Amino acid sequence: MPKSILIKEAKEKVKEYNKADIVIGIPSYNNARTISHVVRAVSAGLAKYFSKYNCIIVNSDGGSKDGTPDLFKETMVEDFDTILMEHPVYPVHKIVTPYHGIPGKGSAFRTIFEIGHLLQAKVCAVVDSDLRSITPEWLEALIEPVLFHGFDFVAPLYQRHKYDGTITNSIVYPLTRALYGKRIRQPIGGEFGISGNLVSFFLKNKKIYYTDVARFGIDIWMTTTAVACGFKVCQSFLGAKIHDPKDPGTDLVSMLSQVVGPVFNLMETYNDSWSEVASSVPVPEFGFKFEVATDPVRVNLERMVESFKQGVSDLVSVWEKFLSGDVLSELRRISSYNVLEFRFPKELWVRIIYDFSLAYYKKVLAKDHILKSLTPLYLGRTASFVNETMESTSSEVEERIESLCQEFEKQKSYLLSKWEK
Repeated sequence: MPKSILIKEAKEKVKEYNKADIVIGIPSYNNARTISHVVRAVSAGLAKYFSKYNCIIVNSDGGSKDGTPDLFKETMVEDFDTILMEHPVYPVHKIVTPYHGIPGKGSAFRTIFEIGHLLQAKVCAVVDSDLRSITPEWLEALIEPVLFHGFDFVAPLYQRHKYDGTITNSIVYPLTRALYGKRIRQPIGGEFGISGNLVSFFLKNKKIYYTDVARFGIDIWMTTTAVACGFKVCQSFLGAKIHDPKDPGTDLVSMLSQVVGPVFNLMETYNDSWSEVASSVPVPEFGFKFEVATDPVRVNLERMVESFKQGVSDLVSVWEKFLSGDVLSELRRISSYNVLEFRFPKELWVRIIYDFSLAYYKKVLAKDHILKSLTPLYLGRTASFVNETMESTSSEVEERIESLCQEFEKQKSYLLSKWEK
């Protein structure tokens, strides 16, 4: 166990409470609009489904200026009688603490994990602080598989709009599924259930918290580590995931790099694990699936296709260092399509993602240059996906994503043949 990163007040609270069965972590940064709703839902879920267990909620805050920690402390469930069959045996306690280290979600998680470890918790769950769709039932879905069924890691399963989460749908899910052989649909979902044993395992790798994992790669690192290291994994259906509105000015180049970079880094870390995987298998699922309304996602096809064409015009000198002449010729060919005719074949997309991962691993160029040059290609593939699915139902869209996943698995032999050369 590394040296404690907890502040004095948090250590005193841990010492006072001594032990806990369940620890729920809520990392936050300026989430005053939503934190009270999240705390009420978590408290109600613990009281409703785990009334016989000693539970603690931890707010690991990144220096909020809008009063988020104060709202966390003050928020209570006013009327438990409307949701409870029996009165809780234990009161739900709270710990509020700033986190230390590199600013980011990973550092917040490290603080939550340390508190869970010190309290010898059987299960630790984490939920985002900007959720508008969380219900008490989410707690049951995240905790029960660990507490009662022996799982170490519970990933979330959401209902999402067909154009929401396109980085996950087009890169992260199909690539990690092909690599590690587990069909975890939302590997970077944000809400997770984790056994005490896996929490301890996560804390042992203290160096990781001084890398980009501490900033923005903690979700995919946890999912990949749990799978690659042989822990028992499953997923639970949570319904719709609706966040506080995001800044529309978010830089896509940075976002894509922050998501894809850790995936590529983990390919090197766990090469021995994924190189032995020949196919994928489903993971156990918990929860009752049902159709739910999702927030609409607006897309600008013209802008995406134009960005793709501009990339083909400007970035060939970069891409030719690691993409073959055949691939570049095909990119030039599809760049001649107009907006509504535009199609980016899945076979070409998979080949490109594998070539990018190889270039990243072999350091053909600076890693950030490689990742940034992926953006117009991603926009082109997304535009094609929108064109292909405009009239499709959610189940038909899922079938297309499944077909893409199968193509990733089919071409994995190409990746393996090039990896060590």
